[in-house]
Amino acid sequence: MIELWFAIVSFMLTAYVVLDGFDFGAGALHLVVARTNDERRRVLGAIGPYWDGNEVWLLAAGGTLFVAFPKVLAAGLSGFYFAIFLVLWALILRGIAIEFRSHVNAPLWRSFWDVTFSVASASLAVLFGAAIGNLVRGLPLDGKGWFSLALFTSFTPREPVGILDWYTVLTGVFALVALTAHGAAFLAWKTEGALQGRARAAAAKGFVAVAALWTLVTLATSVVAPDFLAPFLSRPFAIFGLLAAIGGLMVASFAIRRGRDRRAFLGSCAFLSGLMVATAACSFPALLRSSGDRALAITAYGAANDHAGLVTALSWWAVGFPLAIGYFVVVFRMHRGKAPAAAEGEGY
Repeated sequence: MIELWFAIVSFMLTAYVVLDGFDFGAGALHLVVARTNDERRRVLGAIGPYWDGNEVWLLAAGGTLFVAFPKVLAAGLSGFYFAIFLVLWALILRGIAIEFRSHVNAPLWRSFWDVTFSVASASLAVLFGAAIGNLVRGLPLDGKGWFSLALFTSFTPREPVGILDWYTVLTGVFALVALTAHGAAFLAWKTEGALQGRARAAAAKGFVAVAALWTLVTLATSVVAPDFLAPFLSRPFAIFGLLAAIGGLMVASFAIRRGRDRRAFLGSCAFLSGLMVATAACSFPALLRSSGDRALAITAYGAANDHAGLVTALSWWAVGFPLAIGYFVVVFRMHRGKAPAAAEGEGY
């Protein structure tokens, strides 16, 4: 049961990265690929039916942690207190920018909210990437499973560690590039004309950059946290995730150059999903790794709710999860095809 809930939490986080990831990427990139007000409204029209629903996966992931591994959620919320506030502000500003930009027909007003939307989207990609870097590197856990982090210390991934060091910044930049390429592939699929052409070009360059940075991040991980990669060959899911990520990146890179935009987007989805699966498989059973004494790590077995609680939560999850999947299937079918620009005066 504990292993099943570890898999469920990993799946929920993977779904969030893949689905909200194309929103972040499109937002971070829209000032580059969209040159006119009409093109920027088409970018918003492309992500408009999905972005708020995609964010629900983050809440769902937090909910699964609450019912399955409450100790992890409690320690993570307190330890990442400042970082979580930054995430919340970026999420709020991003939503406000989407809704407000077309309320006033003035170039300065729209430009302000366009820049806000882009900066908030890029910041979220970096923050979530840095968060994963912190989890891989390890956290300064004490004997009771609590920790606190400064924004940065010596900027090295050695004790005393901070939220930001060269390794977590590298993982944040990698996340930004990967999600930007992901968002560009989505825009290439959902738009047309000059906007589509610029999105294709951005995706093609982005996937090349992703391959280079992925190699660099893997090498850095072998230096900063060699024990994290040590069990890789003995974990079938880790090998499966790696193969899915390699295959997805190759499909995305070749498809985008041949104008197969939907295939490129699906390849990018496979890449991100495979990367998350491999990361979760290498981390298991640790949910919060320690940067000092590895024995202090909070594991799934040590942080899990009691068996009766896990069984009860699973019965509710079995009802809610199909409904969520059904919702996304309906939304994607309703908005299939190219996305039109929103009517003047509407957010999207």
